[in-house]
Amino acid sequence: MRDLDLTTLRLFVSVCETGNIARAGEKASIVGSAISKRLAQLEHQVGTPLLVRKRHGVVPTAAGQTLLEHARGMLDSAARIERDMQSYVAGGRGQVRILASVSAMTESLADDVASFLRRPANRNIRVDLEERVSPEIVRGVREGLASLGVCWDATEHKGLHARPYRKDTLCVVVPQGHPLAAKRKLRFADTLDYEHVSLPVNSAVQLMLQRNASQLGRTVNHRVVVTNFEAALRVVHAGLAISLVPREVAEAPAASMGLRLVPLAEPWAERRFILCFRDAGSLTPAAQMLVDHLASLAPP
Repeated sequence: MRDLDLTTLRLFVSVCETGNIARAGEKASIVGSAISKRLAQLEHQVGTPLLVRKRHGVVPTAAGQTLLEHARGMLDSAARIERDMQSYVAGGRGQVRILASVSAMTESLADDVASFLRRPANRNIRVDLEERVSPEIVRGVREGLASLGVCWDATEHKGLHARPYRKDTLCVVVPQGHPLAAKRKLRFADTLDYEHVSLPVNSAVQLMLQRNASQLGRTVNHRVVVTNFEAALRVVHAGLAISLVPREVAEAPAASMGLRLVPLAEPWAERRFILCFRDAGSLTPAAQMLVDHLASLAPP
């Protein structure tokens, strides 16, 4: 059976509800003969009579009554689709998926998204967040797995559009009493004599650290690899290794753990994050509104 035509179903429902083809035609501004032709085609399509012609009108057959119930459901669903799509166009409803680095997720992104969703105009927008390492973020956005990616701007993102977001500053976190704890600032080379706790080796930060160590003719000695900064600080607190972490993440927990944060005197210690997406035309109204909100939080 061919796909049922919604216009014909709408007319069929109107005929059943009014009990009269002429009155249904008046409501739809269609001549009765045109409706009769559509109904005959519908009966031919489903292969059974749907209406019984009476002296003063029509009534549905048993098959017609069944079709009437289905038709009402289909028309109701179609109306909801139309309303939802209109809401998307107006920017009041939508779903946005974000892939974000652990730094962005831990520092500010969750709070920034929450502030966006608290606005009354955005109450029907859903934002899904998923943590990924930076190369996977870029690949996921390129492949259409997410509308938006949030990662370090040093990540290779060729082919994607980008807008600035927030920034942070890497520092060295060490236990009190560690040989580096008395330093006022440190060069990256100063840390390479000690074992590190780090994030996964394919994260943007670790790739950058390995590259800088290689330029110094050295390697980073990864004693422990963890997936989040809280675990990294606990490893440092246990005295097993030192770590390079964003000051914005480490400041409060480091104070409670008695850890020392030492500024990192490197030009790359200050990191800027970006919002990356395929192009503005690919963003839904909801995604564009979220991008504008997050970009407005970028420092000057």
